Amino acid sequence: MRRPLQTLLTILIVMVIWGGILWMLSSPSLTWRLSALSGRIKYALNPPEKAVFVPASQAATGTPVVSRVAPSPTATIRLSTPTAEPTEPAATATITLTPTPLPAQASLSGVNHMYQMWNNCGPANLAMALSFWGWKGDQRTTAAFLKPNERDRNVMPYEMESFVEQEAGLEATTRTAGDLAMIKAFVSAGYPVIAEKGFEGVGFDGWMGHYQVVTGYDDAAGRFITQDSYKGPDYPVKYEDFLSDWRAFNYTYLVIYPPERRQQILEILGLHAYDNFNNRYALQQAEEETPRLSGRDLFFALFNQGTNLVAMQEYAKAAAAYDAAFANYAELPETSRPWRMLWYQTGPYFAYYFTGRYTDVINLATQTLEASSEQVLEESFYWRARAYLAGGDEALAIEDLKACLEAHPGFEPCEEELYKLGIELTSK
Repeated sequence: MRRPLQTLLTILIVMVIWGGILWMLSSPSLTWRLSALSGRIKYALNPPEKAVFVPASQAATGTPVVSRVAPSPTATIRLSTPTAEPTEPAATATITLTPTPLPAQASLSGVNHMYQMWNNCGPANLAMALSFWGWKGDQRTTAAFLKPNERDRNVMPYEMESFVEQEAGLEATTRTAGDLAMIKAFVSAGYPVIAEKGFEGVGFDGWMGHYQVVTGYDDAAGRFITQDSYKGPDYPVKYEDFLSDWRAFNYTYLVIYPPERRQQILEILGLHAYDNFNNRYALQQAEEETPRLSGRDLFFALFNQGTNLVAMQEYAKAAAAYDAAFANYAELPETSRPWRMLWYQTGPYFAYYFTGRYTDVINLATQTLEASSEQVLEESFYWRARAYLAGGDEALAIEDLKACLEAHPGFEPCEEELYKLGIELTSK
């Protein structure tokens, strides 16, 4: 009888141990730690900051051209606009705006601060901003829509807009070329602002993207009050630091509002409510910055020029701008290179693809995917697949399109490409 009892006890102990292991593996904190460890090992063996993208034309000549007239990323920009466009300055004119006088201080209450779960910055910040309008969900709710794969590395502003409009019964607009006055105007009028910014923090391997919800400002102290999903509630940020980090994302911001307040949003935005004005203004903003910047800030300003040219569908100029940005990137110290840039901003893919530079699309996407600890960047798979198709390699394109849907189930651009190829999708 003793041996069966010992056997039973052994089985129970093994079951408890395995149960504990499985429980730990399902823990978000442990998942984050295991993923971070895996990433550190991969990055130690193949440091991503050492990789430099060289456009094919430059590789052939060996003479990259560094210019201060250059580029930026791309994003889908959507806004409910009025039916009639006002008269705008001529395209060749220098654009100047006279800011409306604002109070020296403003603060909003009613945003429920949330610390982000692992890899959940976008969903957490969107949930915080929505809470101001009485929305009752949390970051798990937003993540289920925004990131069907929890390992997805990025949430785009247009994806946030889709959630707001489809799931929350509210409206949202994303604009570029933001400045201190615009954020203050929204906050003083009663609207929290989500800003897309660069970020460097303890425990991370270099620069990465981040969101913050701005809920207040104080001109006397020269700072914004933000709800930061990583650093904490009511986190103060000096104006100059805010602008420096914001530059990396073309000064992009998102505002949520009830449909009945749309007219007030349009009044605050003014001419920025119109894509053509907003894009030209953002391009001018980036062009004016480049002569006074250096190092990584110059790279961001050059990259922003490319982004705005892509938004204006001037792809040849955008491609030249990105070329200049990448040439500048190669000159940066390895420790300051923002090697995650294409995780968040996909403008170069647009520019190179629509100028027939398919090899550059493939090489840039491959480098971007290899720089991730896990290949879960749906946009990079999508654009590489399109470049493969343009070059006649259907097999590799289909492989990438399927990988795209593994990274982001339901990603419509990849589903559409597979549909065009006659590939039937099967639900799991």
